[in-house]
Amino acid sequence: MQAVAQSDIKNPLSGLISDEVYHVLEDHNLLSDKGVRDFQIRQKFRRLREQNVTAFDAIENLRETYPYLQFDTLRKIVYKLNGKKH
Repeated sequence: MQAVAQSDIKNPLSGLISDEVYHVLEDHNLLSDKGVRDFQIRQKFRRLREQNVTAFDAIENLRETYPYLQFDTLRKIVYKLNGKKH
């Protein structure tokens, strides 16, 4: 098995934080895989909507990438309907 160098790991939060900060947080287990995934889902949803894709079709597109998530779960993620106030 080949070890992955830290610089080889892509920063999925590059629009928010630098690669260096991402790697420090990752090294200390301070990142939630689910939180990072949900952020990526919301980003992709926004990009699709900016391309005039309907919300329904955008969520269906996301289901192709995340087949283990149900339509309603994706809808809750993209609209942040998890009961938390942000």
